[in-house]
Amino acid sequence: MWIYQKTLEFPVNISRPNVRMAKALFAQYGGPDSELAAGVRYLTQRFSMPDNRVKATLNDIGTEELAHGCYQ
Repeated sequence: MWIYQKTLEFPVNISRPNVRMAKALFAQYGGPDSELAAGVRYLTQRFSMPDNRVKATLNDIGTEELAHGCYQ
């Protein structure tokens, strides 16, 4: 049985919202040039490759890019 407690690793105290910073953070996590977008592009391209070695390479790169996006 899992118990989920939504707690932050470090305390966050926001005194006033900063829209500019929020946009910058969003661009890194889910924007067109984010790690997530790069990983999805690599994994999508692997399906059109005729050579199995290239498929394996794109799969490894795409997986690594997704890992970068998850742990930023």
